[in-house]
Amino acid sequence: MFVTHSFKVQIVFTECKFQVTGVSVCSVDSRELRFSRAMIFAIEEINNSSELLPGITLGYQIHDSCASVPGTIKVAFQLTNGLDVVFHPSDNCSRSGMVLAIIGDSGSTLSMSISRLVGSFDIPQVSYYSTCECLSDKQQYPSFFRTIPSDRFQADALAKLVKHFGWTWIGAVRSDSDYGNNGMASFLDAACVYTDIIKYTVIFPRSTAVVIVAFLATGEMKLLLEELEKEPSPPRQWIGSETWVTDPQMLRFSFCAGAIGFGIQQSVIPGLREFLLDLPPSKVAASQLLTEFWEDSFNCRLAESAASDRSVCDGSEDLQKLQSPYTDTSQLRVTNMVYKAVYALAHAIHNAVCQETNFTTQCEKLTKLQSKQILTHLKKVHFSQNGYDVSFDANGDPVATYELVNWQKSETGNIEMVTVGHYDASLPVGQEFRLSSNITWMEGRTRVPVSVCSNSCPPGTRKVLQEGKPSCCYDCLPCPEGEISNQTDSNDCFPCPSEFWPNSERNTCLPKPVEFLSYDDILGIILAVFSVGGACLAIITAAVFFNHRASPIVRANNSELSFLLLFSLTLCFLCSLTFIGAPSDWSCMLRHTAFGITFVLCISCVLGKTIVVLMAFKATLPGSNVMKWFGPPQQRMTVVSFTFIQVLICTIWLVLSPPFPMKNLNTYKEKIILECALGSVIGFWAVLGYIGLLAVFCFVLAVLARKLPDNFNEAKLITFSMLIFCAVWITFIPAYVSSPGKLTVAVEIFAMLASSFGLILCIFAPKCFIILFQPEKNTKKNLMNKNESL
Repeated sequence: MFVTHSFKVQIVFTECKFQVTGVSVCSVDSRELRFSRAMIFAIEEINNSSELLPGITLGYQIHDSCASVPGTIKVAFQLTNGLDVVFHPSDNCSRSGMVLAIIGDSGSTLSMSISRLVGSFDIPQVSYYSTCECLSDKQQYPSFFRTIPSDRFQADALAKLVKHFGWTWIGAVRSDSDYGNNGMASFLDAACVYTDIIKYTVIFPRSTAVVIVAFLATGEMKLLLEELEKEPSPPRQWIGSETWVTDPQMLRFSFCAGAIGFGIQQSVIPGLREFLLDLPPSKVAASQLLTEFWEDSFNCRLAESAASDRSVCDGSEDLQKLQSPYTDTSQLRVTNMVYKAVYALAHAIHNAVCQETNFTTQCEKLTKLQSKQILTHLKKVHFSQNGYDVSFDANGDPVATYELVNWQKSETGNIEMVTVGHYDASLPVGQEFRLSSNITWMEGRTRVPVSVCSNSCPPGTRKVLQEGKPSCCYDCLPCPEGEISNQTDSNDCFPCPSEFWPNSERNTCLPKPVEFLSYDDILGIILAVFSVGGACLAIITAAVFFNHRASPIVRANNSELSFLLLFSLTLCFLCSLTFIGAPSDWSCMLRHTAFGITFVLCISCVLGKTIVVLMAFKATLPGSNVMKWFGPPQQRMTVVSFTFIQVLICTIWLVLSPPFPMKNLNTYKEKIILECALGSVIGFWAVLGYIGLLAVFCFVLAVLARKLPDNFNEAKLITFSMLIFCAVWITFIPAYVSSPGKLTVAVEIFAMLASSFGLILCIFAPKCFIILFQPEKNTKKNLMNKNESL
């Protein structure tokens, strides 16, 4: 704490005692002692400066808050009441003891207590170690400043660190204090910005989380680790807040090797170590606090001390050899914050009472300086000391810069703090970190530990949150049929385009295979063989009939219609080939029209032969001349007329709405069926219905003529053939409608071949058998023998 002008030094050490089994025990914190001595060092350095506050001597009072709120409040009242009067003997000057500025406290809770009191008096307070974000609230703490960054920056840096290493399932340990509660709240808020990563926030973690973020003060973390040391837990990767992760005394917990966290940047303060070690016996004896420190450090008592359980110090005690936080200046972090706090106030006072004139500095020594003036100038200070910039933002916070500290085992087996990176909050987003690759993790590992609730969902799956758990806990479910995910940890699956289908891993869409009845398919080959074989059979039959065209059996069965029927059957067989292969515009139109016309031609010939049989029987009756009305010209005209009607139906079909090739995407989800769309369904069923109508008519006439008394009566053969024909096509209708994909075409081809084979075998096979194997029956006498049965 400071007062301006020339005052004598007054150090008031409040006696802090703790009752242990009825005995009062005093304890000196060597590290805190170093902080207070660093403040004295900075004040003396300023008082000896010719540039900063020349001619003005800063005075100070040092009070021990006893690390308790009541003790802190008591000290704050003493400082603000101004009850003490201090004198400087050299200039007969006196002034009230109310201080103009305060440095401290080291704890956030204690600083809050002080600030609430002194803020009403506009007394500036600069803390070197209070990091709670709550102290940035200028409504509650209008006169509070600090040289150490707020926990908000540290929390943000820790959250980014967690995100950087991909940890999504961590534990968070906090102390039940303003520091722990507010620091953890800041961390949780920052973590939520980047990802949902917090599994629990309790004091003693026992869980599957590997990474533990600990926001505790040094003393509380020490208690926690001592308990864990008694009952070792599974290896954990500790992520520490600045207070404990940079405390050299914590390095004795070797099971925390690999711990990583942010610390205040190391610094060098020239001359400080020599000042700390400059403790002659006279200076030690003059201070109660230094006496306690000396006796505790060397386990002896000074002659004036009342301690009776120790031997008298003999003068061989050497601070140079003492291993103590007081003498450890290897990593000056918080100590530099004390140093900067002193200089910040000194610059504020300098700007309030001094002016630069003619390259010299003139300071008004007799000006009655108010704390409010210092507060005003403190908000605007901006200077550099020993290479460290000092300034405050609107919240009284400095620019946040940290070192990333890693606890690593040395070759001797000791734990050492190693700087492995830096963090500068003033840099653009994404550029704040500078990390090295020599980080050592828990158990001496060199690979980043994995700490997740659920492993990443690979492509081809999607995340489904587990009920009642955070969003980082999920199950990986395969994408539904027809959908893919091509990213890790995808929340949703996406359907493939209509002509694509997922691969087996469901992580990419592949073009659907195109399917049609081709000549490469076994089914296509079999049907093509039967088609060509049927055509060859019809041609062979025609050749047999042609070679025996003069024989009675050929002449008696209307050879002209027989040859025309064989020609149409040949076309019917070959028509099946148009249904095999990839559909095209021409093949789709050709296959249906050719099928309709050739089959009508075929049925027309059969119908003509049936009518001839009936007319021939009528012609044998006495006085009948019916044959002259149904001779060869009439037979030809009948065939042409019936066929022309089908040609007309097909022409209208092709003109209005012809068949066309299409990709069937509905029958199968995983493949495309290339087929011929009917165009006009009415046209297709008109063609098919007309064929059926002629077939039924022919069947009825054949049934009527089947018992006529004549050898080789074709009516019986036609009856059987038409029975097969009608049965095939009646069966075809439901089979055609229900058959999927290329089987639809196969069913249609099968119906064509079956009906064609039925016609040729039933009508021509018996005659060819007689012609070739029973020529003795191929005579006019046998033909005219009406009493001989077929």
